[in-house]
Amino acid sequence: MTSKDIEKKVAAFQADVTKVRETVGKRIVGQRTILDGVITCLVAGGNALLEGVPGLGKTMLVRSLAEALHLRFSRIQFTPDLMPADLLGTTVIAESAGGAKSFEFRPGPVFANIVLADEVNRATPKTQSALLEVMQEHRVTIGNQTHRLEEPYFVLATQNPLEMEGTYPLPEAQLDRFFFKLHVGFPSRTELHDILDRTTGEHEPAIEPVLDGERILQMRALAREVPVPRHVQDYAIRVLEATHPDRPSAPEKVKRFVRFGASPRGAQACLLAAKIHALVEGRYAATIEDVRAVAIPALRHRVILGFEGEAEGVRSDVLLEDVLASVPETVKG
Repeated sequence: MTSKDIEKKVAAFQADVTKVRETVGKRIVGQRTILDGVITCLVAGGNALLEGVPGLGKTMLVRSLAEALHLRFSRIQFTPDLMPADLLGTTVIAESAGGAKSFEFRPGPVFANIVLADEVNRATPKTQSALLEVMQEHRVTIGNQTHRLEEPYFVLATQNPLEMEGTYPLPEAQLDRFFFKLHVGFPSRTELHDILDRTTGEHEPAIEPVLDGERILQMRALAREVPVPRHVQDYAIRVLEATHPDRPSAPEKVKRFVRFGASPRGAQACLLAAKIHALVEGRYAATIEDVRAVAIPALRHRVILGFEGEAEGVRSDVLLEDVLASVPETVKG
């Protein structure tokens, strides 16, 4: 590609992200960081976990995003009695008009482009494990039959951090399959005024689709083409290593409070998200600042606290801020 071709593609990428932001913004007040994180996951082909107390608009944000995209949307309300077949589908005996019987696969609600797993931590570990293959490999295996899911594919899960009764902690293997974990914060007073104006009036703002699946796949392909200098990749690796308490580069708080550091998927998420962040900023090369901008949402759910960290209520975000402050941008020699 020539430099002019690159400039056009980057400008088109920026314009499409802006269109999605503005369209969803007709209904959702604030939450710009959360929306940008969700868009990053969508373009990256990853999954997002939204955590926040009830009533902050997590589900509404997902529904609004789905309406802004010309894609199939499916919502699953997770409950303790939900079974894997309720998610994936099942094989049934079907009878034709002539009386012949055959096995027929009836797909479950995961067969969509955007899947909202609402209150995902209310399902049992058995049901949660049914999502592992879906989230990582975008396919469903029932018996000896494997069914591919249509691209683009994106699982967006929500959970409430407060309630403990009737919930099950997400296993580390499932947490690791989320590209980002995003914390939905409480709105400001000005934002609360806007929320009340929009939600207590006569009409709810309408949302029209602005992007389709083909365009999202083109944006995904462009993001993967963004070059990453070797020193930027090395920085992402050193940040990842510093989350491991057994590494010399780990800060003292990490050595004291962390049981396991982030997996290699964390470095993959950091680097791919940094490429997307660079495109959103209008650049066709990822920098160390891009890695720093995405490191916390990419790594916060991949850092496993030890007993002392849990007992003292240490937040993984604080540990990651220490990591980012301690890891030098360049290494001498």
